[in-house]
Amino acid sequence: MTKDLRHEFLLRTDVVFLNHGSFGACPRPVFEEYQRWQLELERQPVAFFASRNGLLPEARASLATLVGCARDDLVFIPNATTGISAVARSLPLNQGDEVLSTNHEYGACDRAWEFACRRSGAHHRKVSVPLPLHAAGDVVDAIWQGVTPRTRVISISHITSPTAVIFPVAEIVLRAKEAGIWTVIDGAHAPGQIDLDLATLDADFYAGNCHKWLCAPKGTGFLYVRRDLQHLIAPPITSWGHHVDPERPNPFIDEFEWQGTRDLAPFLAVPAAIRFMQERDWPAQRQHCHELAQWVRGEILALYGLEPFTPDSPEWYSQMVAMPLPPCDSAALKKRLLDERNIEIPILTWEGRQLVRVSVQAYNTRADLETLVDALRTLLPPA
Repeated sequence: MTKDLRHEFLLRTDVVFLNHGSFGACPRPVFEEYQRWQLELERQPVAFFASRNGLLPEARASLATLVGCARDDLVFIPNATTGISAVARSLPLNQGDEVLSTNHEYGACDRAWEFACRRSGAHHRKVSVPLPLHAAGDVVDAIWQGVTPRTRVISISHITSPTAVIFPVAEIVLRAKEAGIWTVIDGAHAPGQIDLDLATLDADFYAGNCHKWLCAPKGTGFLYVRRDLQHLIAPPITSWGHHVDPERPNPFIDEFEWQGTRDLAPFLAVPAAIRFMQERDWPAQRQHCHELAQWVRGEILALYGLEPFTPDSPEWYSQMVAMPLPPCDSAALKKRLLDERNIEIPILTWEGRQLVRVSVQAYNTRADLETLVDALRTLLPPA
């Protein structure tokens, strides 16, 4: 039996919040730890920043244990988009090279690759992964149909943002490795929502968020880079860590962590977010959330008689799930759901189709989802 955790979050009680996937929500104990670190900074800024070389590695070690890699193979960054941008700007692409991604990717990451390709003369190509999907091979085959002898990079989501599909990244990474193609994984929605073992996955580059499903403060993410490739990657900002000492054991860490004056408190609060989950039996919470997501998925599909995007399995979705809707004005429906029913939820138009993306976190209840189904039945009645 899972514990009701609504009281542990700072969300407004008059809003049915079903959009954890966009920006997350920080629990009260984690937020208090974040503010404690901010207070430490303000009490003695000089001493605080002088101590960062001791504080940040400890926080990174906690995160590295959770995601399954060595402490010095990842660095803190503000968000996953920053990580994808750092990789896109750093990789040595040449005229005619190709970067392959899909039509399910997050728009900011698409823009990062478009910028990098314009500068280098490479090409950013997007392949269609059509829905519905029935087997992992559907995704792998769709992506591989876009691979050419010029493909240098495959950049894909672990969990897609618009369609909330868990992509079979392990199969894609393995096949890309055999072909000598770099893999860049956008894991914005993965940490805290699904189990990660980055060392076993062995992608070349993996960017994740901590402020979404890991419930850390806003502005916390990480970039993992395989040890043999770290010399290729530089942060978007060149600062004090750049070639501070060529003989230092890990210049990759120095360049990303010594970025001048910035608030380190969100990064230092990440271990508190991990403890929060550990102390509240998060595997059980996550399973309960999946069951609620499974229930609402079935209800909305039955309401409109539409086909699901994927099989009904935790291999395809965890706590975030997307369902097709009948044709509608997505912006108007989203506004009415908030204005008339106090429901915060994304209604999206993707590939010309309208869909609803439901995020279920430990603060949500069956009643929240029943409220959504009832509102859709009224505001977007089935034909």
